[in-house]
Amino acid sequence: MRVNQFIKSQVKNNSIKQKHSYKCNKCRDYTFIIKNDEAIPCECRALREAEAILKNSGISEEFRKKTFENFNYSFDIQLVDAFAKAKDYVNSTNTKLPSRENSIIFMGQVGSGKTHLSLAIANKLMNNGIGVLYMSYRDSMTYIKQNIMDNDKYQRIIEKYKKAKILLIDDLYKGNISKSDINIMFEIINFRYFNNLPIIVSTEKSFNELLEIDEAVGSRIIEMAKSHVIELRGKKLNYRIYGN
Repeated sequence: MRVNQFIKSQVKNNSIKQKHSYKCNKCRDYTFIIKNDEAIPCECRALREAEAILKNSGISEEFRKKTFENFNYSFDIQLVDAFAKAKDYVNSTNTKLPSRENSIIFMGQVGSGKTHLSLAIANKLMNNGIGVLYMSYRDSMTYIKQNIMDNDKYQRIIEKYKKAKILLIDDLYKGNISKSDINIMFEIINFRYFNNLPIIVSTEKSFNELLEIDEAVGSRIIEMAKSHVIELRGKKLNYRIYGN
C-alpha cells in the first residue's frame, strides 16, 4: 500500500526535530517503517497497541504492579498449584489462541490472590505483545446497564468486550445479580465462545454456584478453561489476613 504524502511529511518533519528519546528508535514511535514507498509495520507495533489497551483500561499503575514475581504462594499448596497453572497458561497461550480451550478461571476464596494472578497473566501477555482488555465486572456492568436504552452506545460498549483479543473479567458476578446482568454476560461469553476468543476470569463463586447462576454462561466458561480451572477454598488462603 502506497504511503500518502501526509505520512511522508510527518516522518520528514520528525527527522529534523531536535534529538530526543523514543520508545522504539527503529520507527521513532510511528509503529511503521517506510520501505520502498510502503508503510511496513514495525516489530514494536503489537506492544504499542497492547499498551494503548492497557492505558484505556484506566488502571495502568495497579495493573503493572501485579506480577508473578511478587505473588506470595508460600503459605498454601493450593496457591502453588494456582501459580503453576497460571504460568503454564501464559506459556501455552500462543498455541491455544485458535482453539476452544484457550482460557483460565480462578474461583473461590476471598483474598486468595485470584485477581493478582489474573493480572499477572495479563501483564506478562502484554509484555509479549498480546493485547488484553480489563473488565472490572461490577463497574463495567453498571456502565453497560446505564446505557442499555441507547442502542448505538450500548453496542459500542459491548462490542469491545465481545471482540477483545483476550478479555480479563475481574470479580465475575460480584454483588447482587439481576436477569439483566446474566443476559449481558451471556451476550459477551457466548460470542467469545463461538469465536474462540480467550477469557481470563476471577470470581468468588464456586464451580457449582456459577452453574446455578446461569448454566449456559457457567458451562461455556468451564469448557473454555478446561485444564486451567482453579478453585481455591479455605479461609487460610486469605493473604490479606495470613499472607504477611
